[in-house]
Amino acid sequence: MDTRRLRSFLELSRHGSMRAVADVLGTTTSTVSQQIAVLARETGVPLLEPDGRRVRLTPAGRRLAEHAVTILAAVEAARADLDPHAEPAGTVRVAGFATAVRRSVLPAAAALAAHHPRVELRISEYEPPEAFAALLAGDIDLALTYDYELAPAGTDPAIQARPLWTASWGLAVPAADAPRVRGDGTVAVFEAFRDHGWIVNSRDGTDEDVVRRLAAMAGFEPRLTHRADSLELVEDLIATGPAPAVGLLPATWAARSGVTVLPLAGPEVRQRAFACTRRGRETWAPLALVLGLLAR
Repeated sequence: MDTRRLRSFLELSRHGSMRAVADVLGTTTSTVSQQIAVLARETGVPLLEPDGRRVRLTPAGRRLAEHAVTILAAVEAARADLDPHAEPAGTVRVAGFATAVRRSVLPAAAALAAHHPRVELRISEYEPPEAFAALLAGDIDLALTYDYELAPAGTDPAIQARPLWTASWGLAVPAADAPRVRGDGTVAVFEAFRDHGWIVNSRDGTDEDVVRRLAAMAGFEPRLTHRADSLELVEDLIATGPAPAVGLLPATWAARSGVTVLPLAGPEVRQRAFACTRRGRETWAPLALVLGLLAR
């Protein structure tokens, strides 16, 4: 049904005459009459009956008028929601890895609450493969993902990825074993722990790719003994695990007693964070607002 015809019909239900509707809508009586006649043909039922010199709605017409209120309100709400110049309003579904949620999403959520309360964030913790799958399935609006410069991740052509930030990573080792490193550079660090167990992510293979590449440069195959996606658990396994183990942690990690994070340089291990959306959807006002806040 054409919303203009519904608007004319709703005004007719309120004013009772074609002339009054024409005056309200700034059109002609003939145009109003034609719109109502077409609407009656579309519905297949009589919508009006004579009432002296005026008309009144039939029972079917009254039901249509009730529907018209709901339909026209929904159309107006949709227009307002999609208007790029309107105050953003809506729910943005975000999924991302824990570090990005803490570093980028939570500050954005605080800014939204203070300045744009009509935009709500719904946050889920996902590793990159899970976030990409949910984004392509339409289950989320925004995915926060990562890769490493040494192991770039490919993305689906339907996804638009925007860089957020980069962070240097080091190798976390038992503090008592840190002095065994001989020489400078990442390869020397890896060589020193070739006989240790290695911890990699349990839900994403990106850091495992980095570990394997650097271990190969040092001339050995890493023995993967543990898998964990929690950085705190990685640290606990290094500090108190049943056998000596090492794993990647952020270079700025405030390590607990018994753990040392050794710098990796030459080649440097740098993690890259991205904000990912479906192509073409970034213009939706609430999502565009969130993307702007994440980029600060």
